[in-house]
Amino acid sequence: MRHLTVLILSILSIHFSFSQINEIGIFAGGSNFIGDVGATDYISPNQLAIGGIYKWNRSKRHSYRASVIFSELKAMDSKSDDPRRIQRDYDFSSNIMEISLGIEFTFLDFDLHSGQKVATPYLYTGISAAKHDDHYFLNGVQTPENTSSWAYGIPMALGFKASFMDHIILGIEVGARYTFSDALDGSLPNNQSNQQHRFGNINNNDWYMFSGITLTYTFGENPCYCPGN
Repeated sequence: MRHLTVLILSILSIHFSFSQINEIGIFAGGSNFIGDVGATDYISPNQLAIGGIYKWNRSKRHSYRASVIFSELKAMDSKSDDPRRIQRDYDFSSNIMEISLGIEFTFLDFDLHSGQKVATPYLYTGISAAKHDDHYFLNGVQTPENTSSWAYGIPMALGFKASFMDHIILGIEVGARYTFSDALDGSLPNNQSNQQHRFGNINNNDWYMFSGITLTYTFGENPCYCPGN
């Protein structure tokens, strides 16, 4: 009886998981860093960012969303408008892997079953965790600490998406990530023995940006957009 109950629940779970519209696809674009090293331009991608994205369209106005994005954060003081940074002439690069979970809200109804092409601006927010290599600056040179850390943060993205082919949705977005860390650029070393090499404004945490396009494929049965859904 116990095995039969488990089997029935499994079948019901599979049916439910495909009773909503799903999207799966890619994100491709660029990244840039905003912190104690380099320029402070908000939208200035200088490195490739690529990853995967999944959405569960819970209603015509909101979706649950998950993504994994890989990039290299790179910043150079020589690209800054601040004369003090130009004179200091620090630069760093660090590989990053970001996992993000959250909710996407659309400004207009995004009903994929209307039989018409649909388009809408949207907002995305949630939580993020970015794994990065730890390093510090020794005599002006980026020096690895041979460890890695997670920088937790809040993603905030503004985008526009549209259905332009059967089962295909194209989107473009600009997303900022505010982190609860000041260590991505090496201004706050992770190792306590290197704390004497800290610099910059320790009251301002690091930001990074992802700007690019999303291309997703939709699948699943017609959802019932009923009151309360």
